[in-house]
Amino acid sequence: MSATPSEVFPHVVIAGAGPAAQALVRRLAGTADGGDRTFRGSITLLSNRDDYPQALLEIAELPHVSVRFGQAASFIDAGAKIVTTTDGMEFSYDQLVIATGSAPVLPPVAGAEAGLSYSTIDDAAGLGEAVKDIAGTVGRRPLGILVGTGPAAGQAEAVLRARGVRPVRTTLRPAAVVNSAAVPEVVPATRATGILFEDGSSMKGDLVVIAEERVARNELALSAGLDIGHDGGIAVGRNLATSLPGIWAIGDAASCDGFRLGLLLSAESSAMLCASGILSAAMGAEREALQAA
Repeated sequence: MSATPSEVFPHVVIAGAGPAAQALVRRLAGTADGGDRTFRGSITLLSNRDDYPQALLEIAELPHVSVRFGQAASFIDAGAKIVTTTDGMEFSYDQLVIATGSAPVLPPVAGAEAGLSYSTIDDAAGLGEAVKDIAGTVGRRPLGILVGTGPAAGQAEAVLRARGVRPVRTTLRPAAVVNSAAVPEVVPATRATGILFEDGSSMKGDLVVIAEERVARNELALSAGLDIGHDGGIAVGRNLATSLPGIWAIGDAASCDGFRLGLLLSAESSAMLCASGILSAAMGAEREALQAA
């Protein structure tokens, strides 16, 4: 008896719909570099978002791709290869990718939305563009206030220096991100230029960058019994495979050699590596299915 297409071509489920997940879908669909679609299976993207951002709507229009909005993955039965969502929907998979991202360790600083943020290496380009605009406005080398103590802050400082900013780094967490008026006030609608501490003291500059530590969202991985790194991220190898066959982790949910993957690889680089592993596994499974038919 010959194998049917559904038995030969694999189904990939991606839990999460952030930049790394989107890049992976484009890579598998063959649209990332304009190449041919080498992955002949189907893809289901589980998004926890109830809204419909344009990027996800464009992905949903790709052949063999299904985006399920408002369906966050909540449990993995690794033995049965089934993912269950918070609404109780079940999706079987041949290959599963966890791309649930990370969350701030601490509550946001008041007014932080008026400043710039740095969390992953993907933020470097946006930070560079913002610095360019600010430098053009002030007409001199900008002075930057950098908040943070961990690896993300160190990376942000390197980015700022490389783009001509004089960074002043504080390890003391501010009470608010503010403008640099005589009496600082939280001003979410305008670009922040300073920070205010609880004792009333302040630091003033031309821009503010928040680069505080984050923790991987690993609850889904824990439900499957995956190995977790000492930093809380989902432990992956250099090929982004987790401790269980057929399950991968990408983006800021993953940890490789003790570092958040988001600080090591861009979303596009993570997608490229993961797609390569999935394609290799898919071709192997396809050969086995055809030989057994």
